[in-house]
Amino acid sequence: MLKFIIKGILRDKNRSVLPVMVVSIGVFLTVALSAWMRGIFGDMTDLNANFDSGHVKVMTCAYNENKSQIPNDLALLGVEEFQKQFEADYPEIEWAHRINFGGLLDVPDENGETRAQGTMVGKAVDLLSPDSKEIDRMNLRKALSAKNASRLPQKQGEVLISQDFADRFGVKIGDDVTLFGSTMYGSMMFSNYTVCGTIKFGNAVLDRGALILDIRDARMAMDMEDATGEMLGFFKEGEYEDVQAKAIQASFNAKYTQADDEYSPTMVILTDDSTIGMYLQMANSIGGIMVFVLILILSVVLWNTGLLGTIRRYSEFGVRLALGERKVHIYKSLLGEAVVIGIIGSVLGTAMGLWLAYYLQETGIDFSALMNNVTMMIPSVYKAKITPETFYIGFIPGLFAVVLGNALAGRAIFKRQTSQLFRELEV
Repeated sequence: MLKFIIKGILRDKNRSVLPVMVVSIGVFLTVALSAWMRGIFGDMTDLNANFDSGHVKVMTCAYNENKSQIPNDLALLGVEEFQKQFEADYPEIEWAHRINFGGLLDVPDENGETRAQGTMVGKAVDLLSPDSKEIDRMNLRKALSAKNASRLPQKQGEVLISQDFADRFGVKIGDDVTLFGSTMYGSMMFSNYTVCGTIKFGNAVLDRGALILDIRDARMAMDMEDATGEMLGFFKEGEYEDVQAKAIQASFNAKYTQADDEYSPTMVILTDDSTIGMYLQMANSIGGIMVFVLILILSVVLWNTGLLGTIRRYSEFGVRLALGERKVHIYKSLLGEAVVIGIIGSVLGTAMGLWLAYYLQETGIDFSALMNNVTMMIPSVYKAKITPETFYIGFIPGLFAVVLGNALAGRAIFKRQTSQLFRELEV
């Protein structure tokens, strides 16, 4: 039976070429767009996790309630001891200390007088420890500007500033700048630093006025010895696991969070942020949505194609019925043809979709020119992401749609009247 169906498909190109082309195009779009959308939402999530939220985040209860104000006066104290406890309790997580702050960056002239000033958003991370992964998490090596001899900080007192800020105020590599802000205890502070490099992340939010410095410098300037605003945790496997994160959060808060102590540590997870949670939900459901839409569209197209093919094959069906073949058997053979065509089209479409997805995964599409006024933390280069799902997701609409289309079109077989066969064959 299968051999008979395959021979019929190969010998009658009018029967197979158009359906295979339709299925291939639909599967190609499903595979490529599914991989691309998963890559986009995945990059958005990773960007926010690496720069701001981590996979899990620990801070004081009071800090969490006012985190939009970056209240370093509510910072977590005794972090070295806390980290030892957290590492023992949750060995699957790597911890990183972060201090976020705002301030005024003063640029002096050759006489030491103020030449320019601008507001900036500072982020203190561990840049100098040999085992620190913060440079890679924040992609600082690739973010170094190619306009000048930028380099990463090699000692305390060296900082990175955004290339846009440097261009706006004429700051050069090796220039001294002064940071004005407030300490953890509310008093005014100012510290001098040397600009060792400029950075450009390709993200409008980060590039407008970013200052990156080693966390030891920030602790010294802000009177935050053995303190940190936030402790970010990242799964050692690299990927965020929501179920595991929720279990860790429940365990952590039950052990460490005290309702009557606003300075006790509390944990939030990546999906507690409504925007990031939406990204992850969309990333998980985008494949299903696309499969449903493609099945619907392809089914209608293939239904019409099947109707035309059935009408063209009326004489063939008539001869087969006249020879005694049952209508059910003819209908089953039509569905068998649909399965074979669906497999051929799905294989071709998946191969083309994987090729385009791989290209987009390696190069991406740069939308930075359209994001000058974007205030959300989203990547400027959108890349695809090939996952195990990418290899089989196209077969779902490819097979289901063509079988459904032929099943609907094949109903015409049961409407044939055997008494009219000879009249039709005479014609």
